[in-house]
Formats: sequence, C-alpha cells, structure tokens
Amino acid sequence: MPFFEQGDEPRRPRSRRSAGARSAGGDDAADAQILRVRRAIALGVGLLVLILLVLGFRSCVNSQQRNALRDYNREVTAVGSESEEVVGNAFDLLGQDDVNAVDQQTQMNQLRVRSELLGRRARALDVPGDLDGAHRNLLLSLDLRTAAVGEIAERLPAARGDQEGPAEEATTGIAAQSQAFLASDVVWTQRVEALLRQQLRGGGVTGARVSRSQVFPGLAWLNARTVADRIGGQAGTGGSTNGRLAPGTHGHGLTSVAVGETQLDPDAPTSVPAAENLTFTVVFENQGENEERGVRVRLVVRPTEGRPITVNETVDRSAPKQTITVPIPLGRAPQPGVTTTVEVSVLRVRGEQTVDNNEQDYAVIFTQP
Repeated sequence: MPFFEQGDEPRRPRSRRSAGARSAGGDDAADAQILRVRRAIALGVGLLVLILLVLGFRSCVNSQQRNALRDYNREVTAVGSESEEVVGNAFDLLGQDDVNAVDQQTQMNQLRVRSELLGRRARALDVPGDLDGAHRNLLLSLDLRTAAVGEIAERLPAARGDQEGPAEEATTGIAAQSQAFLASDVVWTQRVEALLRQQLRGGGVTGARVSRSQVFPGLAWLNARTVADRIGGQAGTGGSTNGRLAPGTHGHGLTSVAVGETQLDPDAPTSVPAAENLTFTVVFENQGENEERGVRVRLVVRPTEGRPITVNETVDRSAPKQTITVPIPLGRAPQPGVTTTVEVSVLRVRGEQTVDNNEQDYAVIFTQP
C-alpha cells in the first residue's frame, strides 16, 4: 500500500562535514597566521636594514665631512706657513743694504710673485660648505700681504735714492705697508683661525693643528726712521745723522738662549718638554757705539721631519753696551720625539761689519709633556 510504502522508505542521513574538511579549514587559518607572522618578520627585517643603511650613509657622510675639514685645514696650514716664509724673506731683504737697489727690487718682486701664487693656490682649494666665510677672509689676508710686498718693491729704489724728498715719501710709504701686514694678521687670527677651529671642533675633528700665520714684524716697522735705518735709505735719523750712517761701530752679539729655566747649550743636545705655551728667552748685547732701532730677532725651530716654526720679534731700540732680553713665544707646540735644531739670530743692522756672533744653532730634543 502506498501508505506503508511511504512509511517504510528509508531516511537519508544528514550530510556532515568530514574530518578532512574540518582539518582543511584549520590549516587555512594556520597558514594565514603564519603568513601574517612572516610578513611582520619581513617588515621588521626590512625596517632594520633601512635603519642600518641610513646609519651607514650618515656615518659615511660624516666621515667624508671630517676628511674634507682635515684636508682643508692641512692646505691652509701649508699656505700660511709659506706665506710667513715669503714675508719673512721680504723683511730680511729690506735689511740687506749692501745689495744694489735695483737688484733688491727685482728680488722683492720675485717674492711678490710667490705670494700671488699662494693666493691662486688658496683660491683653488675645495672649501667645505660651512667654511665659506673663513675662506673669504683667508684670501683677503693673503691679498693684503701680496699687495704690501708689491708696494714695497715699487718704492725701494726711491727710498734708497739720494733725493731727500722722494726718499722721505717712499720710506713713509714702505712703513705704511707694515699696517697691511698687521691687518692681515688680525684677519687671519680672528676670521680664519677662529672660524676654522670652530668648524673643526663642531665637525668632530680632534688633534688637528690649526694654522696661526703671523707676519707682522713689530711696531718699530711702522716708523719711517726704523725703515730708513734698515734699508740704508736717506730718510729719517735713527742711527744716523741727517739720514747718513752715524760714525763709530754698530752691531750686536748673541749672549744666551733659554726655555723657561733651561739654558740651551750650543755644544750638547738639550731636552725640553713640548708644551704649547713654550717661550724662548733670547739675550743679546749692543756691542757697538751707537743706538740701534728696529732690531730684529729671529727664532726658527727646524725639525728633521715636518715644517719649521719661525717667529720674529723686533726690539724698538738698543743703547750702546745695553743688554736686551727678548721673550719669544713659540705660538704652538713643537713636534716631539724628533731631532730638532733651534736657530736663533739677531739680524744685522745697518753699518754692522761683524755678524759671526749674531747667531747660534742649538740641538734640542722636545719630549712629551
């Protein structure tokens, strides 16, 4: 019967998700979690790599900046030392009144050319960005020195000539050029050395020696009388009568040289601590019969390796038979640990015939302080 047939029809079981299906769903969730973890790790690694790259780049840039500062400072120091040498040679040449005036002018112009070349060399330097101001003042200082040497060369023949009026004018002009050397020293100290030292310190550069290029020979050179005496000119009256060399003997003799309490011995090496504030004491005597003006004393610390240190001091006047004591600050620490010769000289004055006792060399070993 249909009724029973319908009732006896077997029921179909409900479909159930198999264990395999449930397992597949769980694996999908686990895979998604693993993927998220891997993405997070990859992101972290990428961020770490980026940070390391940035730090490495900054370190590289900082290193390049420090190297640029060191290179620039080294070149400025070299230019400054050579400029000191050129101007020092110019003033030495002024004192050589036994040289023909025309030859003297030629040699002075050669020194002017050397000074010009130093200016060109400085203009060709690679300047770190923060040192533009210092570099402009470096060029100004060098240009002042070059112009002054050129002006002196132009006036030399007239200053040493026989015509009193032109000689007086030319000698006054030479004395005025010493103001240019003084101005160049001020610019160098205040606007080159100071700014360079500041940038080196700010850039993390340590242990670098900053150039202190000073060429001004002393206040006596601002006086036309001193200039006339030194160049053997007809203007002024210092050490002479009516512009002529005063009769009698002229000259000086070196007596002794010391560093602090330590006397230097010309016959044996002397050990001296290499401090930055070293001051040499030079003692000499006016052994002539005349007063001398604008007496120059030169001290050179010349190591077997590296650049020498040259310092000039000027004594305004020395009376006959007077003993003069001249302190000479070195300005910077000498190089320790190398054999060094200290050369001290009292430069020849006009009319001086004997100069054998004007200078002395000393062997000095500068030690670590």
